[in-house]
Amino acid sequence: MDLSRPRCRLWREVLLVASLLTYGILQTSSQICVIPFTGLERYKSFLELKNASKDVQEYSWHRGVNDTEENMIVSYKPPSNSWKSGPMFRGRENVTEEGHLIIRKSMLNDTGNYTVRVDVINGTQRATGWLEIQELESNPGISINTSFVVEYMGAVAAFCHTNATNIKWYVSDIPVFSNDPVIISPDGKTLILYQVTRYDTKFQCAMENILGFLQRSENTALTVAYGPDNVLLWSDPDYFDGILAAEIGSKVEMKCFSTSFPEPKYRWIHNSSFLSFSEANITLPSLTWEQMGRYRCIVENPVTQLTMYREVQIQKPQHIPVVRRGFYISGSLVVFLIVMTVLGGVYVCGMLAYTLTSYFSTRTRPDGQGVYSAHSGRRDPMKMKVESCSVSAQKSPNAHSSQQVQM
Repeated sequence: MDLSRPRCRLWREVLLVASLLTYGILQTSSQICVIPFTGLERYKSFLELKNASKDVQEYSWHRGVNDTEENMIVSYKPPSNSWKSGPMFRGRENVTEEGHLIIRKSMLNDTGNYTVRVDVINGTQRATGWLEIQELESNPGISINTSFVVEYMGAVAAFCHTNATNIKWYVSDIPVFSNDPVIISPDGKTLILYQVTRYDTKFQCAMENILGFLQRSENTALTVAYGPDNVLLWSDPDYFDGILAAEIGSKVEMKCFSTSFPEPKYRWIHNSSFLSFSEANITLPSLTWEQMGRYRCIVENPVTQLTMYREVQIQKPQHIPVVRRGFYISGSLVVFLIVMTVLGGVYVCGMLAYTLTSYFSTRTRPDGQGVYSAHSGRRDPMKMKVESCSVSAQKSPNAHSSQQVQM
């Protein structure tokens, strides 16, 4: 049976309990102590007092290991909230309300022992601590292998001159780390930047001192040539889809814009012929037929050896007839149609009334014995006489025929 692992764990627990008990004893004993401190010249130094009770009547700090009046620096009395300076006071020391000693703008000769005396109601306690002030290292220096480069066309190497090991790099005030396209040497003193852009114009390195503060080098400038990226063309009147419509005799202005460093050179071509001037803008006070045609603005950066252009065609405006889509009626025709519609409606209504009146006033009986009157419903004597005559006329030829047969 293996008991080694449980025994190890048991010993760890015993040591932990012992440490906690020791810490508790120190806390309950309320024995004051001074935490040693290492500072830098020209910076603030701080000696911290620990385990001071709350019923303190006076804090008194002294230079050296003794708390005599001759080597007192400064004292503070919490009950009266008052401070008192001693023979060793040099105008840079102070005691906080918690009893800590602060020394502003520390100097190398501030290094040494400092003793604090704490007067409480039940007695006096003393403690001594060590303060060490180190010489402030000078800020690091910096250099680069070149001061001019074309964008995306070269690399830059920067060197940080310092003996420190904790070095940080900044490009245009932005922290950079070792990754593509940045490479930092293992000791941190060399930085190589590939694919330099127009925004990488400042290099700086910094080192971290013992207080955690950064001491920076000077900014080293880098000039980066770039462009032209694009060519923009402004004109008056405005052009659309490469066409500038202008009347003969009108004023025409054109101007090129481009992002480039250093300033680019401008050239103009009119109908395949170079113009004599090299300005970014061109003005035609009174447009002529000879000035019509295609214009090309050429932008060239002699350093980056990049060239770009923009074209525009000046021509006379084309007057396109307006074609009306849909059905249109003039005002007089609308009035005529309205009048004819009203008259047509009246005519149709009259014909309909006449037809209905005629129909109901001349209806014939079903047995063929006459016509009903539209008012009384009786047979009309005059119409009956006409009907009888018509019947006799139809019967007489038959009677004559019968007589001839009998003969």
